[in-house]
Amino acid sequence: MLNILLAGVGGQGTVLAAKLLAQAAEEKGWQVRTAETIGMAQRGGNVVSHVRMGDRGEGVYAPLIALGTADLVVAFEPAEAARVLPYLKPGGAMVCASTAIQPVSAALSNTPYLAGEVLENLARIIGETGGTFVAVDDAALVESAGSRKALNVMLLACALSESGLPISVDDLKRAIPACVKERFVDMNLRAIDSAVRA
Repeated sequence: MLNILLAGVGGQGTVLAAKLLAQAAEEKGWQVRTAETIGMAQRGGNVVSHVRMGDRGEGVYAPLIALGTADLVVAFEPAEAARVLPYLKPGGAMVCASTAIQPVSAALSNTPYLAGEVLENLARIIGETGGTFVAVDDAALVESAGSRKALNVMLLACALSESGLPISVDDLKRAIPACVKERFVDMNLRAIDSAVRA
């Protein structure tokens, strides 16, 4: 069983990233289940997507990942990475964007949280369990791709290339046409190539 958790805030494309993973798994002939927990997503609230895949031919009977069992966590924002850290299994991998999106509470209080401190703590905690933590410079990815709209697929491509899991960047690319509108297919494929080269 392969468990992948994706976490971000509304508008970052977390749900689409989960659909791409599910499509890639289905194209490999695996059984897959997904679920989203969405909290005020349209207003910048947190979004968590669960993707469970039967990568060894086993059936997947429940869509939600239990605490401490995620093989991979892909976080589109550092505070959301910290929020879902309890899902990561010991020895698991987390790939996280390095740019903070300030919550309303921080904006109103005039004291923004510092992403660097969050990233350092995540790296330390995950390292202590024998896991892997990769902070991705998402600002550089966006600059190389020329658009923030494809950040979700770029971060997902980085995660798949870093994780060593049995689902590849090529599997992700093959899933794109089935999950995005035709006019956005080329943009997403170019963004994936840009992320993998970075």
